[in-house]
Amino acid sequence: MGWDEIRKARRRLSREQGTIIKDWGGRIPIALIYPNSYYVGMSNLGIHAIYSLLNSYSEFVCERAFWGKDGSLQPLTPLCLESQRPLSDFAVLAFSVTYEVDYFNVVQVLKASGLPLYAADRDERHPVVMAGGPCITANPMPLSPFFDCLCIGEAEPILPAMLSVLSEGISGKRDELLKALASLPGIYVPQYYSGTPVVRQWAKNLDDFPTTSTIITPDTELGGLYLIEVGRGCNWGCRFCLVGSVFHPMRFRSLDSLIAQAEEGLKYRRRLGLVGPAVADHPQIEELLAKLRQMGAELSISSLRIRPLSRIVLRELAKGEARTISLAPEAGSQRLRQVIKKGISEEDILESVSKVAELKIKQLKLYFMIGLPSETDEDIEEIITLTLRCKSILDRQQSGCRISLSITPFVPKAGTPFQWLPMAQLSTLNRRLSLLKRKLSPKGIRLKCESPAWSQVQGVLARGDAKLAEVLANIEEVSLAGWRQAVEKCDLDIDFYAHQKWDISQELPWAIIDSGTKPGRLELELDRALH
Repeated sequence: MGWDEIRKARRRLSREQGTIIKDWGGRIPIALIYPNSYYVGMSNLGIHAIYSLLNSYSEFVCERAFWGKDGSLQPLTPLCLESQRPLSDFAVLAFSVTYEVDYFNVVQVLKASGLPLYAADRDERHPVVMAGGPCITANPMPLSPFFDCLCIGEAEPILPAMLSVLSEGISGKRDELLKALASLPGIYVPQYYSGTPVVRQWAKNLDDFPTTSTIITPDTELGGLYLIEVGRGCNWGCRFCLVGSVFHPMRFRSLDSLIAQAEEGLKYRRRLGLVGPAVADHPQIEELLAKLRQMGAELSISSLRIRPLSRIVLRELAKGEARTISLAPEAGSQRLRQVIKKGISEEDILESVSKVAELKIKQLKLYFMIGLPSETDEDIEEIITLTLRCKSILDRQQSGCRISLSITPFVPKAGTPFQWLPMAQLSTLNRRLSLLKRKLSPKGIRLKCESPAWSQVQGVLARGDAKLAEVLANIEEVSLAGWRQAVEKCDLDIDFYAHQKWDISQELPWAIIDSGTKPGRLELELDRALH
């Protein structure tokens, strides 16, 4: 345990507001672990919500741990921030996993903590190791051999019963504790899986669970914002999107509760970040933004739906000093937007850009995907044409608004209508990215592109099964080279997971999950997309 790490943790704590420090006496200690850097993790509203929720129980103490360089060398032993204790001192290790590529870090944390990597090798001397988050809810299988239990769904409805079982059984026999956890709704214990699908859990009334920034710190990407979750889920039904399966049904917080949370947030930050997959779909969005503006708030919204895009919403955002407006056409051609069920036309996109141009916003960010099912080079040319048309609207209105593109390769996700479809080959993705850069960069349009090679890794993990655990366990260095060496050593067929179309009749690795989607709906949506 290095004094440098302890000093660093204490320095970080000194810059925080809202940190919860509890005495360990008579309490069960839980380490809440985000398997990425503090800078990334503290921008994740889920971490704030779970930290606050766990600490609201008097018999538990929850502390945070992260894993990432954050501008310094990787720690030899991960420590929790609040007490600077090693993970081995805790009774429960609870991982929150948001992104597939963080699976690498999950394994690194377990190795560095000195615990047996595989759940089957742990006994009464070791903490209970669990995980939750969107990736786990969609497909827990690649990580399942490392975890004693996995939480399928949202934390709020799962935690009360789980904490009760932990409170009663944590000092008893491990087998009995795991069997008791396996009997709870939304809990998958691989060692004691009954064969009955685990039903995804979700919070019925979001007003019962305020979800806002619990800890305020400048040391994070969104450090200037006080974050408020407006809603969960999305009803638009884009066929590539995980949100519709992991967070349905769509739910919003009431206007009164959001105003109350904003009043609290304005004590810490002038700038409020409204978070959710479809914030502008809130039934009282215009009234909400007007009231927040009257309270003196500056505003930021995670992203806006192109249709319908309210002028009033945009105007309130502009008055609230919003610097960037983000829109997601996803595809350049109308044909491809229909394939993915985006539900917008080119006319809708250009009209939205025109509305943005009226408001002196500094940056317009457009999200596109490449490698979508049935995509051709002509579809890429249409991204170029559409982007240049958007730029000409901004230039014509002399708005001073810069345009930037965020380009991500399509990755098939568990629980979506496209879960059976392959990713495009790396050579195709790289060629199409080069085409976009060659045509758009000289026009002054900034492109931020996700690496096709890392997207392929994501694709393998997203559709992976328990065989992936062996590869993750054998990675010596978290890099593409380290991944490829482990894949070769374990003789894993990357093509099968990432680039093959799967038969609809075959059993999927994540068949153990009951996401709540009606049987046959995904197959019907896939058929509509391809015909």
